[in-house]
This record gives sequence, C-alpha cells and structure tokens, in this order.
Amino acid sequence: MAQQRVLIVNDDGIDGRGIQLLEQMVRRFTDDIWVVAPDEERSGASHSISINHPIRARRRDERHFAVRGSPTDCALLGIYELMGDGRRPDILLSGINDGPNLAEDVLYSGTCAAAKEGAVLGIPSVALSQMRSYGNPANWAASEAYLPDIIDRLLAMDWPPGAFVNVNVPNVAPEAITGIEVTRQGRRPAGGFVPVRREDERFVPYYWIKISPQAADPAAGTDLYATANNAVSVTPMHLDMTCESLVEDLSRRFA
Repeated sequence: MAQQRVLIVNDDGIDGRGIQLLEQMVRRFTDDIWVVAPDEERSGASHSISINHPIRARRRDERHFAVRGSPTDCALLGIYELMGDGRRPDILLSGINDGPNLAEDVLYSGTCAAAKEGAVLGIPSVALSQMRSYGNPANWAASEAYLPDIIDRLLAMDWPPGAFVNVNVPNVAPEAITGIEVTRQGRRPAGGFVPVRREDERFVPYYWIKISPQAADPAAGTDLYATANNAVSVTPMHLDMTCESLVEDLSRRFA
C-alpha cells in the first residue's frame, strides 16, 4: 500500500472507534489518508443518496470531514470534491464497522454501500467489520491483529471491474481466531428485522424496527459458517446482481 492515496469512509460516524482504529492501521503504510465520514451514525443507510436535501460537509482539519449525509454521500464527496488536488483515491476502505456485515446484512449496510460506490467508480474497495453481539462491546484487538495484513494482501491483487471485498472479523481474542477463509455470501432465515408497535403519550402509534437475527444452520464455505467457527471471512462481492439461473427460463418464456 506504500504511499497510495486512501479514502476512509464508514457508517458509524466520524468519531466511531472503528474508523479511528482503521486510520491508525493504514498510517503504517501511507500518509496520504483522507477521512470523509457521516457526522453521526448512519447504520442501515444502505446505498442511499441524498437527492432531496443539501449535503453539508464540515472540515475538521485538512484531511478529515464530517458530512451530514449517508455513507454513499461521503464516498461521492470524498472522490469528487474533498481530496485536495482532485486526484482520485487509489483505495477506498469502509469501516471498521462496529458489528457484523454478513449474509443479507450486505443489503442494508452503509459500510458495504460505501465500498459498493467505490466499485461503481472503478476504485478498489473493501468493507471491514468487527463482529460483536448486540449490547456487548467489540473485541477490537482481533481487528488490530488481522486486518493490516489482510488489507495489504487485498490491495496487492488485480481488481476486476465492479468488484469489492467484504471482510468480517469474529468477536474473539486474537489467539482464538482459527484462520482466514475466502467465503461466499451466506443466507439467514427471513425475519431478522421486525417492526415493533408502540404508542406515544397521545396514544398515537409509532414503530421501532427490532433487529432480531434468526438462528441459522450455515452452509460450509459461507461467511456465516466461517465466522461461526472463529475464522475471519473474506468475501468477494460484485455489483452485477443478475440471477443467472433464471436467464434461460425467462428467455424461453419471453421468446
């Protein structure tokens, strides 16, 4: 990664522990680091773009910007507007997310969305997540031990167009990590997000979305299986969401 230009984004906000740790890691390789992140947590923002209201960016110092917008907004502003002389980043790193981004989490994750936007624009991009269970702190030591080498190896490879990589570190002590596995995206049973009805003091209903991951029996080779066995999961992803198994059938039906 030596002296490459790096853009760091996240969805937990510019003051999140994970983004600060990621910047410390990357500084071992290069000083050309730019941080453009939401001014507050934007978890679950997915690949949303602010098109109906203005986006404001507050400069904290020469290379740190807090943005009132989504992670995708941050990626766009960083790439097109905020990185000094207008040179594009060589690398986009998104995270380190405080929590997992496994299986269908990728559909909702602002962390993964920023990496996807980098891929849309032809920039090698990696989403990084430190797993934890809800209500419990993350074991950041595992990320500190494993992510620098993983990032270095990923960024030395040739990146095909439209690709990004999703990395998840189990929430265990570094010595309990069983290895690093290249995986496929897993799938949990449906029902991980459920609306819960409440009433305010005027008896008007409102709703919270309850996060309730369903127990899964993950298939071998998936991100869910690897992390359940305390291995770091490295999942290659692609922007092309074509369902290849249906192409032939639909072609016959619409011939």
